Amino acid sequence: MLRKYRDWIKSDDLTRTVVSYKETDICIIGERDLGREALGLIRKYRKEIEDYIGMDPAFKEALEPIEAKKSAPPIIERMIEAGRRSGVGPMAAIAGAVAEFVGRGLLRFSKDVIVENGGDIFIKSSKMRRFGVFAGKSVLTGRLTFEIIASDTPLGICTSSGTVGHSLSLGKADAACVISKDTALADAAATATGNIVKSADDIERGISFAKSIQGVEGVIVIVGSKFGTWGKIKLMRP
Repeated sequence: MLRKYRDWIKSDDLTRTVVSYKETDICIIGERDLGREALGLIRKYRKEIEDYIGMDPAFKEALEPIEAKKSAPPIIERMIEAGRRSGVGPMAAIAGAVAEFVGRGLLRFSKDVIVENGGDIFIKSSKMRRFGVFAGKSVLTGRLTFEIIASDTPLGICTSSGTVGHSLSLGKADAACVISKDTALADAAATATGNIVKSADDIERGISFAKSIQGVEGVIVIVGSKFGTWGKIKLMRP
């Protein structure tokens, strides 16, 4: 998958590196090159997820909430809880969960950390950062940006799309972007929100749904040239 949105990344005060392991391809941004440390964390959390799937294959295939086994590690419990709150299967939260668990591990080495995993982001920042919304062929791609202030981080910023990429989405939103203190929840909620947006007429319904999920702090839904927002998002037009 071509990750064109990574070309937008401009952080003169931070260092960027991309770490790939098996199917995982993650962009790491910190005060120095954190590639080695990130690779170790990626391997750790991938193994925990793979081992759990080996023990409970239904975890990987479920499209609806499921219960955790008693032996589930914290990352699995977080994915299952995110799925439960959002009404989707736990794998809808995998990219966000990995981004946060890796990102929090990297905070031992850098006070500023941004982890982007397939468009799903964990951020801990000491200053304001500005993010653009990638919405595929929508005319609003790159035209809608919002600020994340330092005091609101750590924070998850996750996006689901029915028109971009290969991830499963049952809707037609060009982008359903959700912010939450819980990055796994932001990921699952973005997926669930995107699933119910079949056309621009569903934008408000999608936003109302996202608002109803405990822990969601903001949402943007884009379909074609139309969009709607709610919550703690300072939206700007560049």
